[in-house]
Amino acid sequence: MLHFADRLADAVRARGNPLCVGLDPRWESLPSEMRMRHGGGSLQAVAAAYEEFCGRVLDIVAPIVPVVKPQSAFFEACGPDGMAVMQQLLRKARDLGLVTILDAKRNDIASTATAYADAAFEVWGADALTVNPYLGRDAVEPFLQSARKAGGGVFVLVRTSNPGAGLFQDLVADGQPLYQHVAEAVAAWARENVGRCGLGDVGAVVGATCPAELAALRRLTPDVIFLVPGYGVQGGAAADVAPAFRDDGLGAVVNSSRGVLFPFKPDDPAWERRIEEAARSAAGALGMLMRRGKRPIPPQNPSI
Repeated sequence: MLHFADRLADAVRARGNPLCVGLDPRWESLPSEMRMRHGGGSLQAVAAAYEEFCGRVLDIVAPIVPVVKPQSAFFEACGPDGMAVMQQLLRKARDLGLVTILDAKRNDIASTATAYADAAFEVWGADALTVNPYLGRDAVEPFLQSARKAGGGVFVLVRTSNPGAGLFQDLVADGQPLYQHVAEAVAAWARENVGRCGLGDVGAVVGATCPAELAALRRLTPDVIFLVPGYGVQGGAAADVAPAFRDDGLGAVVNSSRGVLFPFKPDDPAWERRIEEAARSAAGALGMLMRRGKRPIPPQNPSI
């Protein structure tokens, strides 16, 4: 069984870019014609529209990008039909050769954590899962075990891109911010199972909106794959995410959801072409960062 980090690295190299397309469907943003055909009076109708739209997105982006990331919440909000759609989309993505990250930010303890983990890797068939580390190592351990059994990976929340992230993440403990303690733990877990590419199967979610901290965390955790949200619509630019990459161009996948999914107005008949153009534009910009070699790193945050 090929190591998760090696599969991811191979996919990134094959596409020549590290773009991850987030599948975050929103009913009000779907093409008008599609909404009219599916109606909107039931959760089943919304789920069916999501399946059609996201399925078409997968067809469009599969030749361009290496990774997709379904956001579980949007499918859960459609009830059982939505969850069935999510499962079908995960299967389709893998059949198209895409690496899949299920964005569910799970966590719990003991048997409950094991059930969450087994659902992600055995039932839904995701290649990787996002995890919240707040409950500690014993709560993360079942996710690591299930991922390794399936040849998958785990991405642990470390430094997120939302405006309120600092409320807890910036709290200082033993002379350093909390998120740095989490990063050190993630680095230790990653070193337990490193692939031939030099990266572990435990990654870190690190937002694009704090480039200096991103650079400092890259220096601190050279063996860790970064999943970088916040690119595009949330404010992160290509220059902001540059510090996430190692000098060999690997080490990060950069997520764009709304910027690729909805670069069109609902009444635009050319919405599919707009998605392709957006995906190619983002992939091209990020691919240039990969190929640039050694890059200057922004000044280190004094708190790190």
